Amino acid sequence: MNGSGTVKHVFTAPDAGAEMDERTGVEAVAGRGLRGDRYFSDIETGTFVNWNADDDRQDGYDLTLIEQEAIDAIEREADITLAPGEHRRNVVTRDAALNHLVGERFRVGDAICRGDRLCEPCRYLQDRTGKDVLEPLAHRGGLRADILETGTIHPGDTIEVLE
Repeated sequence: MNGSGTVKHVFTAPDAGAEMDERTGVEAVAGRGLRGDRYFSDIETGTFVNWNADDDRQDGYDLTLIEQEAIDAIEREADITLAPGEHRRNVVTRDAALNHLVGERFRVGDAICRGDRLCEPCRYLQDRTGKDVLEPLAHRGGLRADILETGTIHPGDTIEVLE
């Protein structure tokens, strides 16, 4: 990613399957996730986790991001419109090449993160939305990241790769 991108929207959902709530800011807690989100708990509350309080927390569940450009592209190319939060990702970005952040350390707002892996679309997302999103979002469904240092994330914050 050259230069920097920005945070456009921030979302959390309190439980698996719950509607995503747009937030004006959220605390991103190292090794835990976004305060108030379904994956913040040490026990399984999200749809795709299989740890419990006695297990080590799995990588890539602290934070998910998606590019606004990808959301716009599937509307333009496949006539699929996703309402705000319907994508089930925590952070919507602008001008941030998220695929390039796999394995990289980056700052989003005040938090320091590391890109873990792509957040490919899944059948759960397709079934939940009732929209054929698997192919249009393939390889542009976002990024799963770990939060390494606690900070806050707000719309308008900068996203930048760290050296």
